[in-house]
Amino acid sequence: ENVDPQKTAFVLCKAWTLYSVTPLYRFHRACLRDYARLLGAFIAAQKQKGLAVEVGVELDIKVALSSLGDLRGSEQDQAALLVQLSSRSQASSRSSEDKLLWLGCFCSVFGDDLSQTVPEDFTCLPLFLTHGAESYTSMVGSWFQKTFDCCFRRLAISPLNLSWMVAMWAGCKLDTATSAVELIFSVPRLAQPLDISYAIHPEDAKALWDTVQKTPGEITQEEVDVFMDCLYAHFHRHFKIHLSAAKLVKVSTAVASAHCDGIVKILHSEYLPGVLMLLTELAISQIQ
Repeated sequence: ENVDPQKTAFVLCKAWTLYSVTPLYRFHRACLRDYARLLGAFIAAQKQKGLAVEVGVELDIKVALSSLGDLRGSEQDQAALLVQLSSRSQASSRSSEDKLLWLGCFCSVFGDDLSQTVPEDFTCLPLFLTHGAESYTSMVGSWFQKTFDCCFRRLAISPLNLSWMVAMWAGCKLDTATSAVELIFSVPRLAQPLDISYAIHPEDAKALWDTVQKTPGEITQEEVDVFMDCLYAHFHRHFKIHLSAAKLVKVSTAVASAHCDGIVKILHSEYLPGVLMLLTELAISQIQ
């Protein structure tokens, strides 16, 4: 409820690639400016194939690190860390804007399960979202791993978790839910790849979820299973295809979309904390 929508608007409507990150060792907020200079020099050296680059010299790529206190779930969570890479403008005018190349955001939204179990020297920001070229993600990840003794892993989303997501998000109350609830399935063991797209009107999906959910605000695995079974039965009735035999690979709603490869797009600011809480939970489960 304390989240400032303007400060977190950059998260919305972008395709973010997800990673889980083990706790950072001896990371200090007071040193963000120094970290930015060191990371900038590291990226420049990588781009020049290992040639030495002097720290502090003005480089083609500008690196900025900043804390985001608004992007957390509780007081126990660490403030999020935003990493921005920009290309410096070649124009003679100092006032011309730098072009944003890449964004990365370390965060923890209700990640108490992890933060309460690690020593004081560690900073817990288990969820890492990236937007931009994978080459920059690799360079930033390498520097953080070497500097803070942490480990990055791509965060895939299982069909089970995708079914939870579509059930939760389809049940969300929205003033204007114009987007259909869409599920995309991949059919296995075929010579040619085949995907099946299944779209449901948002009001119909919410009405179905409302009949399934027994206690508002609480969700059980049984309810998610019943919700999905109802969708499967309806599809089979019309097309004689058993979707349960296919693999759920993507879900899209007016709240957010998620792909099994760990790519998420958050569309609605009201549900931003809830979506990040779920992703933080997935990241922590991969670390533990």
